[in-house]
Amino acid sequence: MLPLSLLNAAQNKPMLVELKNGETFNGHLVNCDNFMNITLREVYQTTADGERFWKLKECYIRGSTIKYLRVPDTLLDAVKEEQNRARDAGRGARGAHVSGGRGGRGAPPRGRRSWRSRWPSTWR
Repeated sequence: MLPLSLLNAAQNKPMLVELKNGETFNGHLVNCDNFMNITLREVYQTTADGERFWKLKECYIRGSTIKYLRVPDTLLDAVKEEQNRARDAGRGARGAHVSGGRGGRGAPPRGRRSWRSRWPSTWR
């Protein structure tokens, strides 16, 4: 399972984010991008020593500073099932005979045409 597919499925779900410096953020995922930069809402930020807390309306976290993410277990199960369904649906055409001389891609054959196709049908 790819981390970004998990994050895309986790939108509007609660999650815990720990940074490399030890700070933690608890909130609901609003958005994520391909660099794993994330935006959280209704965030509780905790310092690395755990002594101070802040409540933030919204928070942006750069992906390169993230140490780990914790999401609900039910979300993991749902993403696994969805990926299995997508994989099984893609196997429908596998093994079926597909016409065409280009590896089953349906393109016309390459190269010179046969000598029969060069002559008009009246000459045959």
